[in-house]
Amino acid sequence: MAGHRAAVVGSGPNGLTAACVLARAGWEVTVYETADAPGGALRSAEVLGDGVISDLGASVHPFGVGSPAFEDLRLAERGLSWAHPEIPAAHTLDDEPPALLHSSLEQTAAELGVDHDAWRRLIGPVVAHWEEVRRAAMAPPLRTFGHRSEDSVVARGAALARLGLRGAWPADVAARLFRTPRARALFAGMAAHSTVPFSHPLTAAFGVLFGAAGHATGWPVARGGSQAIVDALTGELEHHGGRIETGFEVTGVRRAPGRLRRTHLISGRRRGPGGGRAVVAEEAVDVVLCDLTPTQLLRLDGLELPSRYRHALRRWTYGPAIVKVDYLIDGTIPWAHPDTARAGTVHLGGSHAQISASEAAAARGVLSGRPYVLLTQPSAADDSRAPAGQSVVWAYAHVPHGLEGPAAQRAAELIDAEIAVNAPGFREAVLARQAWTPQDLESMNANLVGGTISGGMPTVRQFVARPALSLQPYRTGTEGIWLCSSSTPPGGGAHGMNGHNAAQAVLRALG
Repeated sequence: MAGHRAAVVGSGPNGLTAACVLARAGWEVTVYETADAPGGALRSAEVLGDGVISDLGASVHPFGVGSPAFEDLRLAERGLSWAHPEIPAAHTLDDEPPALLHSSLEQTAAELGVDHDAWRRLIGPVVAHWEEVRRAAMAPPLRTFGHRSEDSVVARGAALARLGLRGAWPADVAARLFRTPRARALFAGMAAHSTVPFSHPLTAAFGVLFGAAGHATGWPVARGGSQAIVDALTGELEHHGGRIETGFEVTGVRRAPGRLRRTHLISGRRRGPGGGRAVVAEEAVDVVLCDLTPTQLLRLDGLELPSRYRHALRRWTYGPAIVKVDYLIDGTIPWAHPDTARAGTVHLGGSHAQISASEAAAARGVLSGRPYVLLTQPSAADDSRAPAGQSVVWAYAHVPHGLEGPAAQRAAELIDAEIAVNAPGFREAVLARQAWTPQDLESMNANLVGGTISGGMPTVRQFVARPALSLQPYRTGTEGIWLCSSSTPPGGGAHGMNGHNAAQAVLRALG
């Protein structure tokens, strides 16, 4: 592979992972990032004050801790370590103690009372075969990871069948397995990570996978902030000779003329003195990997894509957005039930029926009066995030795509209110607060189109055709141009597998 040159457009976890894989194979790799620092939405920053580490995007990593990509890159050797809360997740319930997702399958099931057996039957087989299931779920279509026995086609098929038998249903249907509102609510909080209405097929898979991950590997945070994942990836890339150019916006990709060895020329704008941007000369590369969603890919000047592929990109649906609020808390959140403070993640929004209704409303473009809220408490596991006696928290609500203006501010107020209902005295405990609208999020990272965080709604169509119907989903149909973002399999999440899979496909194609 020596002598090959690659450009990676975008430095989110997928772009950085793809760059690391190619650099380790001996390629000359340059990552181009529009922002002043790499990492995309995985970065951390001191937005609430000096010494207060807030994660701009994901804080809790149930699939990062078990990512085959991160294992392959040995990020622990680059300083990445995981911190586990005492309880992976909790679901608040009106006027009664929360439902808890413990690390122990048996303890979780026991606390669900008459739904003990139903929880074990639904989640238990996936936990028992977690190694095979998590690798199969994250593998590219029709490919295996290597020569291990659990990577064979037969083993992968068996693992996916275990998940499919339980996850193919709509979450509304799967919830009927449970007899109590407590068990249904606990399952609903995890299924809502899909951002898809519960009436759709495959939404149950999110509840099963998140529940099984909690029992098998936990829902940890990266010690020191999610920035630690970015730092580990950049350290691995630089160790193998790769480099990152920040403040560089790639605006065009075109086929190289004549008989140049390099296949494509990329062009863009580099931030100049005083923040201005200047057009820079074109640079020739063999391969371009784009950590971009369909909207950004279509905006690249000069990029020739097959008409069928362009049509698929134009049909891409992003789905609901989020409004996010960061908080600095004096002490910890004064939850009505102390067990809630022990959880790294807290789901709020009421019963299964209430969450199902609010998710359906967001997909229809309606802001629910009581939206589903996902809250993380990184300080429950990692006391390095804030000064002594304080803690960092963030929460988001699922809202209509592109929500703006007073409606977005109203959503932030609804988040405050939902927390306050379950934690009397919450408002008085807040030392600092910052709300992010969908427009703020997209301005921070262009891949968060309209404020969506999943790279595209994981409906059945967009699960099968992500982003286009193809047995080789990382190819764009144009030689030398590849897609490695969350808009490819296995979908959204800070696990790097999209980039890992795409880079491996490049190596196979040119090997």
